[in-house]
Amino acid sequence: MPESIVLSSSIAIPLDEISISYIRSPGPGGQNVNKLATAAQLRFDLMASPSLPEPVRRRAAALAGSRLTTQGEIVISASRHRTQQLNRDDALDRLTELLREALYPPKPRRATRPTLASKRRRLESKAQRGKTKQLRSGKPGLD
Repeated sequence: MPESIVLSSSIAIPLDEISISYIRSPGPGGQNVNKLATAAQLRFDLMASPSLPEPVRRRAAALAGSRLTTQGEIVISASRHRTQQLNRDDALDRLTELLREALYPPKPRRATRPTLASKRRRLESKAQRGKTKQLRSGKPGLD
């Protein structure tokens, strides 16, 4: 078992910053669900973590969404598997994925304008649709 989660060559999070507790899994599963606490609940104090730079912390908070508590902790619950170990690994993988995504700033959007040809195509298709509808509403001939 590694001692830390390596996000990049310069950023690693020690596992002692992460707490994992086990709770009973929700949903169907028979007696196994009622007796055993196999679901893993991971807690990572994002705002107090000395391992992450401030810009990464802000992006991770935005990406975490509803998984971020008001105290600044990320809470991830994993109950896909039937064993504690697999659920623990699943929760750690999901946290790692979220933090790796937060490492890179989003690409800025550049405003673009539609080309002249695309404007013409749009107007021609609108005119064609208008003609079609006009023909549909025409009065029947007096043959």
